[in-house]
Amino acid sequence: MHPTTMEEKVDHRWLAAAGVVLVLQTFVDLTPEGPWSSRSFSRGVLGLTGLFLLYAAWFRQTFGQYGLAPTVNRWQHPSETWLNVVVFGLGCLVVTRLIRLSDLNAIMPEPAGLVLSFIGWLAVFNGAYVWLITKGPLTEEEE
Repeated sequence: MHPTTMEEKVDHRWLAAAGVVLVLQTFVDLTPEGPWSSRSFSRGVLGLTGLFLLYAAWFRQTFGQYGLAPTVNRWQHPSETWLNVVVFGLGCLVVTRLIRLSDLNAIMPEPAGLVLSFIGWLAVFNGAYVWLITKGPLTEEEE
């Protein structure tokens, strides 16, 4: 292991900033048509790229390394924090429903609800799995 330098602390912030810019561009129609001759598809590709960059920045901030899968061995206190993950996921699902039922649906990009509900379900399933193996029926008894 090597000590964390200032440069390493800043690099995930650049990922987050780029991700925010790419996600925000989905709300304006300034993107080029791209090779597929569709401005909305270009906005979607850039928006999904932005979501990926935001996830990569969050992962780096949370676990101190780059990666994709928040496996249980990376969690500091999985038996205590699984509920936070489940609540976050349920919150995403509630926000998805509120967007769909309100006038915000008109200003949100069309697949926003689908992407947000996907994130919500992933978080719920991840938190439920961690509960199952730390406090639930799949807990391994130490001898």
